[in-house]
Amino acid sequence: MIILPAIDIKDGQCVRLTMGDFDTVEKVAEDPLAAAMSFRDAGAEWIHMVDLDGAKEGCLRNSEIFIRVARSTGLKVELGGGIRNLDSIEYYLNQGIARVIIGSAAISDPEMVKDAVEKYGERIAVGIDARNGMVSGDGWLSESGVDYLTLAGNMESIGVKYIIFTDISKDGTLSGPNLDQLRRINEAVKCNIIASGGIHTMKDIIDLKEMGLYGAICGKSIYKGTLSLKEAIDYNKGV
Repeated sequence: MIILPAIDIKDGQCVRLTMGDFDTVEKVAEDPLAAAMSFRDAGAEWIHMVDLDGAKEGCLRNSEIFIRVARSTGLKVELGGGIRNLDSIEYYLNQGIARVIIGSAAISDPEMVKDAVEKYGERIAVGIDARNGMVSGDGWLSESGVDYLTLAGNMESIGVKYIIFTDISKDGTLSGPNLDQLRRINEAVKCNIIASGGIHTMKDIIDLKEMGLYGAICGKSIYKGTLSLKEAIDYNKGV
């Protein structure tokens, strides 16, 4: 299982939110590039980054930060937030971003996702973020009325290979991931599932690995010191 340490950016700052609430913004590191370098030094090969401003506004913001991290660290950057058309996808992939995450557009414009997958293949991921099993979009500010398993099946049918699943009620809470929903989505589709939200300690990492997931995103647990990134990476490499 791949461990992806997370950096969320708002107004150029490295922050974390609780349950996606923009009123809970908390600065967790002084410099995004320095944070990314520390993750690389701990053994990370991938990093998960989110443009919170872009997700909220539906366009690209803070892009220079993500491109600088990709170019300066050698890390493979998985990036989401505000990526809602082919031009945005092409821009980031041409600037060295390894994989882009389509979120809201997976609900509103599945044909665009299909076109992106046909053109860029495994460099496209879809983020499915849900409250009570129902998918949210627009930076988690709007409810779609779509069940998360239904959307996962639709994305699988158009060729999506990677899905990042987040239970919004768990995100940033350090209360453990939603193992039940993760198990269901992992069994429902053949896509590579990346768990996001609630990861707290090594026990959570062990539980997710035993479930057979492709990856796990760790954010607040690293910044708060409840999870050793190096220990999590070494465990999954069999060190």
